[in-house]
Amino acid sequence: MSTATITAADINKLRQTTGAGMMDCRKALVESDGDFEKAIDYLRKKGQKVAALRSDREAKEGVIIATTTPDNKTGFIVTLACETDFVAKNADFIAFAQSIVAVALKNNVKSLDELLAAQLDGAAVADKINDQVAKIGEKVQLTRFERVDADGVAAYIHGSYRMGVLVGLTKDTPAVLEAGRDLAMQIAAMNPVAVDPDSVPAEVVSREKAIVTEQIKNDPKMAGKPDEMIEKIAVGKLNAFFKENTLTAQPFVKDAGKTVGDYLKSVDAGVKVTQFKRVQLG
Repeated sequence: MSTATITAADINKLRQTTGAGMMDCRKALVESDGDFEKAIDYLRKKGQKVAALRSDREAKEGVIIATTTPDNKTGFIVTLACETDFVAKNADFIAFAQSIVAVALKNNVKSLDELLAAQLDGAAVADKINDQVAKIGEKVQLTRFERVDADGVAAYIHGSYRMGVLVGLTKDTPAVLEAGRDLAMQIAAMNPVAVDPDSVPAEVVSREKAIVTEQIKNDPKMAGKPDEMIEKIAVGKLNAFFKENTLTAQPFVKDAGKTVGDYLKSVDAGVKVTQFKRVQLG
């Protein structure tokens, strides 16, 4: 992409996502050939403080419902998006979103397409959504469907249906499920990238290492330092990233004196988190 095709809207979007200055954002987009993710990495490598590294932008406004089956073995998150906050807060709109989740529960739905095709009051969910478009007068879409299956699943809805979290666990005792809700609130607040360092995707590890290595090399104090020293510092920074961004290594929000992993062991030494899903509006 040439500089002529980078628009003011592109620059503004990058500014809104990262908090970096306008000229810095423009240069990042130029240097990255207009690739948005590469532009974020460019800003980070140059030492810019990026405000939102993993921003979820599935819908501008809407309702997110997170729930589990009665036996706590399966959890669902459904996002029903709309254009305005006014509609999202309407009781009828919220009830409609809840009716869609009830369809997912009843039919043991496994995908977004399957949910759209499922029956709700004698018509496909997709058709019922179109009815809402005609009724409300603005765009309405089912934009996200997530499912977690585990021995125990805990669900949490945060901020007036603006975020939903599911946590899969290896046990389903009342104490473990209660702890699962605590973990779901932790995930809502701290937005980890994975359960633990070992489960961080390889591409995330590679990306973060490249960024911290470039940051170190750009530090004037590191000029002329051997590659072995740079590598050692990079590994240290990567370990700090794991501590901050993986669930079990994070400080527990209800007791910063222990990690999430320590808290979970105090509840049940044998329980583990199998996976989690976090979906938010905005």
